[in-house]
Amino acid sequence: MRINFQMFSTWDVYAVRQGLLAVGIGLLVTAGCADRRYEPFAEIRANIAVRQGDDHLAADDIEAALAEFQNAIELNPHLSEAHSGLGFAWERKGDYEAAARAFSDAVKLNPFDFGDSFALGRVYQKLTRFADAVRAYLHACELEPGSFQARFNLGVCYHQAGELSEAIATYEKAIDLDSDQPCVYTNLGAVHDARQQYYEAIHAYNESLERDPNQPLVLVNLATTLMKQDRFPNARKALERAVELDGQLALAHERLGYCLFRERQYEEAMAHYQQAVELDEKMPDAYAGLGVVRMAMYLKDPGNGELRRQAVEHWHRSLELNPNQPKVRKLVDKYQLEVDNPVTVLLNTP
Repeated sequence: MRINFQMFSTWDVYAVRQGLLAVGIGLLVTAGCADRRYEPFAEIRANIAVRQGDDHLAADDIEAALAEFQNAIELNPHLSEAHSGLGFAWERKGDYEAAARAFSDAVKLNPFDFGDSFALGRVYQKLTRFADAVRAYLHACELEPGSFQARFNLGVCYHQAGELSEAIATYEKAIDLDSDQPCVYTNLGAVHDARQQYYEAIHAYNESLERDPNQPLVLVNLATTLMKQDRFPNARKALERAVELDGQLALAHERLGYCLFRERQYEEAMAHYQQAVELDEKMPDAYAGLGVVRMAMYLKDPGNGELRRQAVEHWHRSLELNPNQPKVRKLVDKYQLEVDNPVTVLLNTP
C-alpha cells in the first residue's frame, strides 16, 4: 500500500519567521543591551547576523548562512531566531541531527513560536524519532489549533509509527480543519486498509479522487483494496485508469497483471507483467506474477515444457530479488524440473 507521507516544507515556516525578523530587530534596537555580559550593541549585531544568514539561506549559500547564524549565537546565545536559522540551514544541508539540536534550543528559548516547534517535529520525523516528533507536533498544535499542516503531519507521524488509531483520529481532525485536501483522505484510506476496514478505506480513497481524479497511485491503492474483496472487475477499471494517467507506473501494470490473471485473461496479464518488469527490473512481485501466468498456461497445455521452465525461472528471479517469499519457494519446489541424470550433472559441475 502506497502512503503519501508528505510533510510540509521548510519554507512554509521559514518565510513567516523571516518576515517577522525585521520587526524584532527594530524592537531590540530601542530596547538596548539588557545583558551586561555582552559587549555594547552585541544584540544588535546578532540580529544583523541573523538577517544576513537569512539572506544567504535564501540565496542557497548554506555555508555562509551557517557561519552567520553561528556568529549570531556567539554574540547572543539567547536569541531564539539565531538557533532557528541555524536549524533551517542544517536541515537544508541534510544534517538532521544538528538541525534537531538547533530547533530544540530555539524552542527552549521561545516555546511560543509555532514555526520552530513545527520544524522540530519535521526533522525528528525525518530522523524516524517518532515519539519526539509527536511531542513537537502536539506542542505546535497547541500553539495553533487551526493549523492543518501541523495536524496532518502529526497524523503522518502516528501513521509511520504504527499507532493507527491515533492516526485515524488525527487525520479526521485535519479533515475538520480543511476538507479539500486529497492527501489526508489518501492516508486515511491507507490506515483503514491496514486495519482491514476495507469499506472505510474505499470511501476515503474515493473522497480523495473526488477532490483530485488525476492520482494514479491513489487509483492503485483503491484497486488493491478492491482486490482484497475479490472485486476484480472494479479493480481492473481503476487500474486501467491509473495506467491511462501514467503509463510508466510499474506498480499499476503489476497490479493490473494480477487482476487480469484472476479474471483468467492470461495473455493480457502477461503483457502487463512484462511491461512492469521492463519499467522496473527489480520488482519481485512482477516476476512472481509472470511465473504464475506461465504456469497456468502450462497446466492448460502440459505438453509445452518450455512454459514450465520459464515459469520456474521467473520465480527464481523473483526470489533473487526478495528471498522472503515462502509461497514462491513452495511453487519452485513443486514445479522445478527434475534432472534426468544427476550423476552426469554432478560430474560436469565445477
